[in-house]
Amino acid sequence: MNAASSPAACPCGRTDTRRRPLPYAQCCGRYIDHFAHHPAPDAESLMRSRYTAFVREDAGYLLATWHATQRPTALPFEPGVRWLGLQVRAYLPLSETHAEVEFVARQRDGSGRAHRLHERSRFVREGGRWYYVDGALL
Repeated sequence: MNAASSPAACPCGRTDTRRRPLPYAQCCGRYIDHFAHHPAPDAESLMRSRYTAFVREDAGYLLATWHATQRPTALPFEPGVRWLGLQVRAYLPLSETHAEVEFVARQRDGSGRAHRLHERSRFVREGGRWYYVDGALL
């Protein structure tokens, strides 16, 4: 069983020590649903929760976790997009306040065409919270 086939599994695909998919509430849900009181503890967790927020089309969370210097004013979602999975390739903590995460996210657009987003994202920690700054496509 993979993360996508389990209804309770978090879309980000994170697994426990036995390689079982973590439920949404125990994974990204604690950051997305309780943003004010439970920020993501590291850049990888924030990146995973942002992927999950894209799957759930949660623009509020995505905008709130985008660094203010790069944050768009709005975040429209493309109709019919289906997110298919996330693979974290590398998590690089550079310091206590800066980190990078390399990932591949797969999706199908509204016409059914498959796409891969391979990115190295930059994150910064300010005021005890991690924020997405920007990313370079790979």
